[in-house]
Amino acid sequence: MTRINFWMIALIVTCFSCKQEIDLIQDDAKGSNMLLIGNSFFKPYAEKLDVMAVDAGFGNHRSTIVKRGGENGRPINFWNDSTSAEHLLIKETLDQGGIEFFGMTSGHDPEHPIEGHRAWIEYALQNNPDVTIFIAIPPIDYPLNWDSLAQYYGYNTIEEVYEYFVGEVVHQKIVDSLRAEFPSNNIFTIPTGWATFKLAQMQEDDELLDEIDLFGPKPESIFTDEKGHQGQIVIETGGLVWLSSLYGVDLGTYTYETGFKTDLHVIAEEIVLTHDVDYQQY
Repeated sequence: MTRINFWMIALIVTCFSCKQEIDLIQDDAKGSNMLLIGNSFFKPYAEKLDVMAVDAGFGNHRSTIVKRGGENGRPINFWNDSTSAEHLLIKETLDQGGIEFFGMTSGHDPEHPIEGHRAWIEYALQNNPDVTIFIAIPPIDYPLNWDSLAQYYGYNTIEEVYEYFVGEVVHQKIVDSLRAEFPSNNIFTIPTGWATFKLAQMQEDDELLDEIDLFGPKPESIFTDEKGHQGQIVIETGGLVWLSSLYGVDLGTYTYETGFKTDLHVIAEEIVLTHDVDYQQY
C-alpha cells in the first residue's frame, strides 16, 4: 500500500468516526424543556413521559412537573392561589425562559372555561414567546357511575359522553377560543382519557392478555379506587399516547417494554391516529 493511500484510508476512517460522534451528539441533544401542571389524573403520564422520552432517544428531555390534587390542579386554581408554593414554582420556571412545551389539564371553571389557561399562557409568553401549549384531557371520574351519568345526559355509553366533552367542550369552547387569542402559538390536545375507557372495555370483554381486575392494586387493575385513579396498565398506555403526541414517535416500531402482555402500543397508536387531526400537534 502506498503512503498516500494509507493516509487517504486513515482520513476516511477518521471522518467516519467524527460523523458517528456528531450523530451521537445530535441524538443525545434531542428533546424539549417542558412545564407540566395538573392533578392526579395528569401527573402519572408526565412522569411516565420522562422515562419513555429518554428511552426513545430524547436524551435532552427535561420537565418540571407541578401537581396538586383534584380541582386544585386546574389551571385556574393554580393561578388564583397566588401565594401557594406551586403558583410561585410555575412562575419561577416560566421566568427562566426556555420552556418549549407548557402542558395543562383541561379542568376549568364552567362559567369561565378559558380563564385559567389564558392567564398562564399570557404569563408564559413574556419569556417564552414560541412556547407550544397542550391540554391533556382526562377520563370522566367515578367509573361506577358511568352508566347512570350517560343516561342522565341522554347518551347510551360513557364513551359518547367523553366524545362530546372532548369535541364540544374542550376543543370548541377552550382550544378554539385560545387559538383565536394566541394565533402565533401552537395549541393542541392529548385525549389521555381514551386509554382508561378502552382498557376498561377490554377488561369487561375479557380481551386483555393480562390478569387485570377492574378495581384493585395499581399493578393489576384498571382503577385503584372508586374515584377512578389509574392502574399501571392505564398509565403505561397513556404514557405512550403522550410520547407519540409530543414527540411524534412511531408506536408501531417503538420497542419500549410496558411490562404487560397486552399490546399497549397498538391501543395507544389507535388513540393517537383517531384523534381529531385539527387538534393534533403533527
